[in-house]
Amino acid sequence: MSASLLYLLLRQVLQMLSQIARDGGAKDVEILVLRHQVAVLRRQVTRPDLQPADRVVLAALSRLRPRARWSAFFVTPATLLRWHRELVTRRWTYPHARPGRPPVDKQVRDLVLRLAAENPTWGHRRIQGELIGLGCRVAASTVWKILHNAGVNPAPRRSGPTWKQFLTAQAHTILACEIFTVDTVTLKRIYVLFFVEIATRQVHIAGVTAHPTGAWWPSRHGIY
Repeated sequence: MSASLLYLLLRQVLQMLSQIARDGGAKDVEILVLRHQVAVLRRQVTRPDLQPADRVVLAALSRLRPRARWSAFFVTPATLLRWHRELVTRRWTYPHARPGRPPVDKQVRDLVLRLAAENPTWGHRRIQGELIGLGCRVAASTVWKILHNAGVNPAPRRSGPTWKQFLTAQAHTILACEIFTVDTVTLKRIYVLFFVEIATRQVHIAGVTAHPTGAWWPSRHGIY
C-alpha cells in the first residue's frame, strides 16, 4: 500500500471525525480517543497495577454492562467475576476471633513456676486457686500444662516415693473390686461381685444375683 493511499485514508477518517464533532458527536470522538489510548497502553503494559479502589470501580461498572460487552475492559471477564465475588465475600464476612486459646503471658507462666518451686506440696489446682486470688484468671488445665512442659510434676507430691512405690508399700491395705457375669445353660445371666486383696491376690465373693439393683448392693447388708 502506497503512502498516498494511506494519506487519503487518514484524510477521510479525519473528515469523518470532524463531521461527527460538528454534528454534536463530541462524546463519540472522545470515546474513540480513549479507546485508542487504551489500545496504546495495552501494547506497553502487559499487567496493569490496579489499586483496590480501581478494582471496586471496575467490578461495579461490570454489573452495568451486559456480559457480551465486557471486552471493553482491559481485564478478562473471569477477573471481573473474581473481583465481584471478593466484594460479596467482604460484604458478608464478619470478623471472628482467632481459633485456639490465647497464649499465656510470660509473667503468668513465671509466677506458676515460682509458686510450684516455693511450695512443693501444692498441686496445679491449688496453684490455680492462688493465682485467682492474685487476680490472674487462668484455667487449671493451663497450669497443669505449664508445669508439665517445664518438667515439674503437676501432682501435689513432687518428692518422695513414686506411684509404683506407694502402691507396693500400701498393697496390704488395698482391695480391688469388680463384677463379672456368668451365663448359665438356660442363658440366664448371673452377676458376681468380688474383691481381690492386692497383697495376697486372694479373692472374696461378696454377692451373686441375677438382678444387680441398689437393694442387692452388699454394702447395704453389711458384707463389707
